[in-house]
Amino acid sequence: MKQRAYNTLIATIVACTACGTASAAGWMDQATGLLNQLGNASQTATPATSQGSNSAMTNLSNSDVVAGLKDALRVGSERVVAQLGKADGFNADPKIHIPLPESMLQVKRALTAVGMGSMMDDLELRLNRAAEAATPKARTLFANAIKAMSFDDAKKILSGPDDAATRYFRDKMSKPLSDEMKPVIEKSMAEAGVVQAYDAVMGKYQSMPLVPDVKANLTGHVIDGGLNGIFTYMASEEAAIRHNPVERTTSILKKVFAGQ
Repeated sequence: MKQRAYNTLIATIVACTACGTASAAGWMDQATGLLNQLGNASQTATPATSQGSNSAMTNLSNSDVVAGLKDALRVGSERVVAQLGKADGFNADPKIHIPLPESMLQVKRALTAVGMGSMMDDLELRLNRAAEAATPKARTLFANAIKAMSFDDAKKILSGPDDAATRYFRDKMSKPLSDEMKPVIEKSMAEAGVVQAYDAVMGKYQSMPLVPDVKANLTGHVIDGGLNGIFTYMASEEAAIRHNPVERTTSILKKVFAGQ
């Protein structure tokens, strides 16, 4: 009976999706209503004679509903990590490309004026390479945050704004992800010659007359840029999950919908 109820839920979601995102009751609305009923099921008695959709909903367990959301978010987060954690994942993407720190722009202007702007371009490339190398560290942290997601967390995400899950991830992951990325970024920057490139740039800059002193925390700058890129694309994946659930269906929902 529980299996039949879950099939009813999925059929409802897919049918709703076919109506388009302009439908008055989107799949997130349907799921939110379901979760609310599940949350109240232990407190509200259901007549034994009820055979309608409400009975189907209350026969579902919390884990049945939350599992689909978790699976979709897992797929979305893995796509983000795979996309950004490769060569040019940051560097070639204007949406998340990590520019030079603002404090270095004066240096860039000064060196460009004397034909040495390529040194700054090289440094900027190396910063993005460091972010790309550190991004895979997010994979395990995404998985842990999804695993720890409670029924109440899922309700808030489903009833929240389009980036509710991304906000959840930011809250759970920002500090530990920053800590995980830091040594990788420092190692990557050392291997990529960022420190040497920075020293060479600053040596040329400081040899010029009457230039102001400039300091930059390159490691912190790359960490901030990396986090911004990861969560920017997680928000995009979340929007896709909300507005096109059929494409985000994974093994859990496929098996249920197939009646297995």
